[in-house]
Amino acid sequence: MRSELEVLYSEEQLAECVARLAEQISRDYADRDLAIVGVLKGCFIFLADLVRHIRVDCTVDFLGVSSYGRRQNVDGIVQITSDLTLPIRDRDVLLVEDIIDTGLTMRYLMDNLATRRPKSMRVCTLLHREGSGECHVPIDYTGFKFRDHYVIGYGLDYAGLHRNIPFIGYKTE
Repeated sequence: MRSELEVLYSEEQLAECVARLAEQISRDYADRDLAIVGVLKGCFIFLADLVRHIRVDCTVDFLGVSSYGRRQNVDGIVQITSDLTLPIRDRDVLLVEDIIDTGLTMRYLMDNLATRRPKSMRVCTLLHREGSGECHVPIDYTGFKFRDHYVIGYGLDYAGLHRNIPFIGYKTE
């Protein structure tokens, strides 16, 4: 499969992007009570790299969400598969996602987590697919913006596979 992929973002580009985002987050959250919430499963590699570069004290928790299923198309249904284990009430929350496409999943998560009364909530995404948004969500930290490809690697999958590819690529036809 790797030989059939065109590289969209190389390992070096990803490392530079993660360092840049972590620097911004570290500045913005200096002396604040930061709770980082990773959206599983796709964010796990990005989040691991990101938190190693963040220079403020923080907790890390995960929220399992499914909105694609094995069909790889969005049907508008979001399912929480694993909930937070730490409270976020009165905490500054940073939601970390691998990719924001239509915005439906992130909108659902933001609405759900808002009921838990965090002090603030911001969004960090590695990838933002421009032009595909069905609903607007505020994105405070964006790694890369792109358009036309179905991407895999660096945690992103196709039917559960290819998360371990160290770059982000797309299949050439």
